[in-house]
Amino acid sequence: MSDWLTGLGIAIALLLASWGLLIVLAKRLPPGILRDLAAFIPDCVTTVRRLRKDPRVPRRAKIAVIVAGLWVASPIDLIPEFIPVIGPLDDIVVVALALRYAGRQVPREVLLAAWPGEPRLIERLLAQASRRSPGPDRKESERDG
Repeated sequence: MSDWLTGLGIAIALLLASWGLLIVLAKRLPPGILRDLAAFIPDCVTTVRRLRKDPRVPRRAKIAVIVAGLWVASPIDLIPEFIPVIGPLDDIVVVALALRYAGRQVPREVLLAAWPGEPRLIERLLAQASRRSPGPDRKESERDG
């Protein structure tokens, strides 16, 4: 029994040490796309938590961001995490799609207030979400600008 507990303790210690190492390495990344990607998922998880509790967020948007949060937390992935570069890609795509959907449902200032990271990342994502084709009831002047 004690061998089993010792092994479990060592496994937990190694897991925590690897997380700590990843955090230290992520903070040392130079500014750019890699640093943005390293911070994207943790920022998304924080945003999901904040939007889930906000009463101004419609139920459909809450469901979308909760599903995205569960997807990120789930150990089951379409692309295994250990594959370099593309491993976390499925998480990023699912979260980005959920945030774009929420961007259409939630007031922009609520989404921006919930985002803890670099504002330009969420602004870029929201700019893409707000580019919808004009509906038939929109005026021609609104379509142009």
